[in-house]
Amino acid sequence: MKKIFLGVCLVFLFCSSSPAETSVWKIERGNSILFLGGTCHILRPSDFPLPPEFDKAYRAADLLVFETDIGEYNKPETLQKLMLKTIYTNGSTLEQHLSPRTYQSLQEYCAANGISIETLNIFKPGMLAFMLETIELLKLKVTQEGVDLYFYNQAKRDGKLTEGLETVEEQMDFIAELGQGDEDGFVTHTLNELRSIKQSYENLVDAWKKGDTGKLEDVMVADLKKEPKFYKRLLTDRNSNWLPLIDAYAQTPQKEFILVGVGHLVGPDGILEALRQKGYKVEKL
Repeated sequence: MKKIFLGVCLVFLFCSSSPAETSVWKIERGNSILFLGGTCHILRPSDFPLPPEFDKAYRAADLLVFETDIGEYNKPETLQKLMLKTIYTNGSTLEQHLSPRTYQSLQEYCAANGISIETLNIFKPGMLAFMLETIELLKLKVTQEGVDLYFYNQAKRDGKLTEGLETVEEQMDFIAELGQGDEDGFVTHTLNELRSIKQSYENLVDAWKKGDTGKLEDVMVADLKKEPKFYKRLLTDRNSNWLPLIDAYAQTPQKEFILVGVGHLVGPDGILEALRQKGYKVEKL
């Protein structure tokens, strides 16, 4: 489950300067061309500069398309709205949704990391997982600026247009809904995965920097498929929603650079395979 959440809220990582060895693809059909970049939503300072293929696609693009409107998402009022969506407002607490054993495990994790359990008790499982994984990733010197934010800021400086595949409201609802109905299992799985987050991170780094779709599928998609409900909600539903939009972008005379979490691109239900099935030529940049 952690690999999933990284894929949506934090995700993947690292870079390589080797040609044809990174997660950028050129999509063609007829005279239509667009670029797809598999992103890491957060990176370490040592992961910069980004591979040259990303910059090549950026320079060729007239429009940048992200999962959502990053500028809107980072506004204080949006973050406040997210917090309100991801806390319990009906008088209940996280403890009441967990078994005594799971709540004790959470208490032990918090005690070992100097975190106030009372502070976390107001949050729903999705936000809890996001916060705990952020804490662990910060220990690995991961910052908040990843590929998406890097190019969003670059586009604003250069006066390039930006758009989103889904609304900020949809993304907030998505986080708020995570773990609903299986709070105990979700939190237990999150705590278990936190123990191996460093190794998981490094595996993702290695696969992402090489654009190794087979390995990315193994370490991300295969794990998510073990949880069919989340696989559908996190990947296949969103991919299905995005595909008509991507197809429409491909029909325009302008060139787009579409940047989404790389987990959405790979595997039999990924966007790259769906575009191949539609007759597009898909090749690494």
